[in-house]
Amino acid sequence: MRQQNGMSGKRHRPPLINRAAIARLAVIGITILVAIAAIWLLLLRMPGQSYRGELTPLSQSAIVLRDRLRQEVTRLATDIGHRNALNPQRLTQSTEFLTEALTEAGYTVRLQDYQIDGQPFYNLEVERLGTQHPDEIVVVGAHFDTAFTSPGANDNGTGAAATVELARLFAQTQPDRTLRFVEFVNEEPPFFWTEQMGSRVYAQRCRDRGENIVAMLSLETMGYYSTADNSQKYPFPLNLVYPSQGNFIAFIGNIPSRQLVRRAIASFRQHAQFPSEGAALPAFLPGVGWSDHWAFWQSGYPAVMVTDTAPFRYPYYHTDFDTPDQIDYDRLTRVVLGLQQVIADLLK
Repeated sequence: MRQQNGMSGKRHRPPLINRAAIARLAVIGITILVAIAAIWLLLLRMPGQSYRGELTPLSQSAIVLRDRLRQEVTRLATDIGHRNALNPQRLTQSTEFLTEALTEAGYTVRLQDYQIDGQPFYNLEVERLGTQHPDEIVVVGAHFDTAFTSPGANDNGTGAAATVELARLFAQTQPDRTLRFVEFVNEEPPFFWTEQMGSRVYAQRCRDRGENIVAMLSLETMGYYSTADNSQKYPFPLNLVYPSQGNFIAFIGNIPSRQLVRRAIASFRQHAQFPSEGAALPAFLPGVGWSDHWAFWQSGYPAVMVTDTAPFRYPYYHTDFDTPDQIDYDRLTRVVLGLQQVIADLLK
């Protein structure tokens, strides 16, 4: 009887993967591919092409700029040295030096003061008032304090010096939008990512006053470059996408700042013959919010960090060896000149 009802009594077993399961796997696969494509197109793919080729010689005017950048980084990192809340005298010397440099460039410097436990601290601000849209403000800034006992040549003497020199380049212009250059205090620990961070105080005051900041560029650790393979590191999964040579300048923003990232890097690639990479990324990824642009995000403003990627490339980050001799001033000069054009485009 069992032979008549089936083959030796064996029960029929359904296939391990049926059509419904295959269809579900296909949907999941397509969804993953669509998500990857969307991330690439919306967040990682940038307009224009990064420069590939030999760097052209600096012009005579660029050499003058290079030498000024070197002098200013050396003044901050060697003559003054590590400068932070634990060294108020050196912090004061930095404030005085930057005030003098911005005044010599043709500006009236405004000091934004605030106190922490009775100790005064100062952000420095200069401005060119817009002629067509004065209520629309572009901010370019960098912090000038240092971490621990680091002399801070690259972090962030390069950003502070670049801010001075960019201010000098725009001193005689009449921009359509209002342009501000700001030197921020207290970016480094223990104030990093706190309400007492200098740029956080500045951005919140702007928000309290109802000011319309349409773009902010944070100049952060911009002077170290290498053409060696594997000289550039990234948090996963960015290492799967970006180059392994640390020879480029990076434009990094959060997702709400995506349009500003794209506009800034498109302008840089149009005008500068220098390698560049850019991305708009979730703010929780390591490194994405590690500078003064983070403070502007907290106040709802679009902001982008311009950086050599700091600890993902620079071996002397936050150490006593962050000295002026580590900086590639020729490349830093090219970046500053490229940023001059980026700022000019953002002012339109």
